[in-house]
Amino acid sequence: MPASCTLRPMATRYIALLRGINVGGNNIIPMVALRAAFESMGFTDVATYIASGNVLFTSSSVGKASLTTEIEATLGETFGYASSIVLLSAKDLARVVAEAPPGFGRKPALHRYDVLFVKPPLTAKRALPEVPTREGVDQVFAGAHALYFQRLVAKASQSRLSKLVSLPLYKSVTIRNWNTTEKLLALSRT
Repeated sequence: MPASCTLRPMATRYIALLRGINVGGNNIIPMVALRAAFESMGFTDVATYIASGNVLFTSSSVGKASLTTEIEATLGETFGYASSIVLLSAKDLARVVAEAPPGFGRKPALHRYDVLFVKPPLTAKRALPEVPTREGVDQVFAGAHALYFQRLVAKASQSRLSKLVSLPLYKSVTIRNWNTTEKLLALSRT
């Protein structure tokens, strides 16, 4: 290899799942401004999906932990809020979808399906016992990067999922419905 030739890290497709933006009138961030903030960090192929804080981007930077720190700091400074994200590579997200329990997401008339993405250093396995459920209504399963939560549509008002927001665990998770999770995976592959 010639001395003038340097190796560059391979570009990776990432999905940043932002917590607590554009919800209940708090931390309102227009998607155009959010894309611009990610582009200002040198990321390429930046795209957003719905206004709930889903950003897809490509980066040659190495290390999810350092990327997470950089993104949270930039978003906090740019938009004036305590930014918190869960960062996944496209490969991680593919694993989340592949690890879903058998039949998960396949009976939307019977169940509502959500994915609770955990923020490291928390793991899904450690978080599992802390997720509130109601017997006969809710079921929760752990994967490598996420928890899978389903609740009966007919008894959705009895579900304990809404109780999660009052628990310390809530600060270490971000929730996306199953349709959004699958759509993000599809977008990460384009």
